[in-house]
Amino acid sequence: MNPLPPATELSPKDAYFIRHANRWAFTARERGNRPFGAVVVSSAGEVLMEAYCNTSETGDCTGHAETNAVRQLSPQVSREVLASSTLYSSAEPCVMCAGAIFWSGIGRVVFGIDAVRLRVFRGEVAEQKDAQLSCRDVFDASPRAIECIGPVLLDECSQPHIGFWKS
Repeated sequence: MNPLPPATELSPKDAYFIRHANRWAFTARERGNRPFGAVVVSSAGEVLMEAYCNTSETGDCTGHAETNAVRQLSPQVSREVLASSTLYSSAEPCVMCAGAIFWSGIGRVVFGIDAVRLRVFRGEVAEQKDAQLSCRDVFDASPRAIECIGPVLLDECSQPHIGFWKS
């Protein structure tokens, strides 16, 4: 069994934006979607994009929060800006989302609850299981550096998942 990674210390700016992403996770849940949120912030602290998981609303299995943010943002913002931006996610990005982050050129990721702890909430229901590959594995395979910080604010970022998943 994999040991659980410890929570990471983070700056007040990072804490603020993780909490912002986590609010989007609550919005997703309130709208009947899986509880995930994401916010992309420029190096100057400007919110470039906010998104939540909308897979239930749209029927689009790729409608994860991070992928939605990247999809909406990448046509509007240069790769230079994205390279110095941070994507804040309420939970560790899945393999698909990590790939979207890689292809977008975003240079930094900060996430809340990690996939190991999230799997405890998801339980053993087949359609709730994920590919057991860390976003760090995807980022480590990148030819350019993608800084990855997390898990952070575990208690807060666990809240949207309490009582949501089928057991």
